[in-house]
Amino acid sequence: MASIWFTGNYEDLSTDRGFQFKFHCEKCGNGYMSTFKVSTLGMASSAFRAAGNLFGGILGNAANSAYEIQRAVGSTAHDSALKEAAEEISKQFKQCTRCGKWVCEPVCWNKKMQLCEGCAPDLDEEMAVAQAEAAKNQIRDKARSVDWVAQRDVATVTGVVCPACGAKTQGGKFCPECGAAVSAKKRCNKCGAEAEGNPKFCPECGQKYA
Repeated sequence: MASIWFTGNYEDLSTDRGFQFKFHCEKCGNGYMSTFKVSTLGMASSAFRAAGNLFGGILGNAANSAYEIQRAVGSTAHDSALKEAAEEISKQFKQCTRCGKWVCEPVCWNKKMQLCEGCAPDLDEEMAVAQAEAAKNQIRDKARSVDWVAQRDVATVTGVVCPACGAKTQGGKFCPECGAAVSAKKRCNKCGAEAEGNPKFCPECGQKYA
């Protein structure tokens, strides 16, 4: 039999009933499955084994013999099926002359450059990605220029959850779920000391709270 090509990227899905192979793109990993090819000897062997289980005796021995024959010639049948599968699926693939990888033509092949997109990326796709990345960075820059905490008292340290019911406080003085007062601490802008309750002046340095 002639040598079999296009076989460095396949998965063997064959069973005793027939042969089938899945070939993978070496760039994106997508799989392309060959047409299932029935194994005539395998089907006969299965039928004999099923009959042998019911009747035993001669049929059972015949089934075992057929199974042994299949094992003996299975390598040739398997190679033939693999060759046919490679010829069938290779039409969906191109081999890059630069890196040698087999890639799927619909997704990973640059028809203009006649190379895989790993070696010669599609410039329109690259531009679209670059534009999207630039837009994301510009959104972040604009978001940073806005004061999102202008309405929050950053000098007051509040709890994240209500001490009474455990609900999130959402930064308020009272729990939005049960109405319990959320204990808060004031932090002095001058010395950094924290104070419980609602004092007007820092108990450590006398600085007036804003």
